[in-house]
Amino acid sequence: MKALCDANCDECILFNKQCKGCKNTNGCPFGKKCWIAKYIEVGGVANYNLLQKDIINDFNSLNIDGMPKINQVYPLHGSFINLEYNLPNNKKQKFINDNEAYLGTQVECEFNDGSTKRFFGLLANMSFLLVCEYNEDLSNPELIIYKKR
Repeated sequence: MKALCDANCDECILFNKQCKGCKNTNGCPFGKKCWIAKYIEVGGVANYNLLQKDIINDFNSLNIDGMPKINQVYPLHGSFINLEYNLPNNKKQKFINDNEAYLGTQVECEFNDGSTKRFFGLLANMSFLLVCEYNEDLSNPELIIYKKR
């Protein structure tokens, strides 16, 4: 089943467990209105596609060393991508909500040396952009950018 945002619900491990699908719940798959579903309802699919392009352009304009050009972002559930980052005060902090949707992607760092693969994780919503870098197994995440859009 395709979601309003064109995500494939059949491939998601949350579908029919924690998530009942946005089409089945009128855009409230996790108990409250999903911002992506609301955006599509108000502005239509064409405007949602423009939003995705704007977010892609925002990411590409950051010019982060080693990060390849971004061509696509995908709807992602926060519980899959909510990493804890080490802060300078030795505390750990998460920056997103487990029960929210985001638009994002993962790309391999162009500077990998063959011994350890590093990846960039990118995610956004209407308010912010977040770029992090981490190992192949999601360990050692480093926050690169967290900024308002």
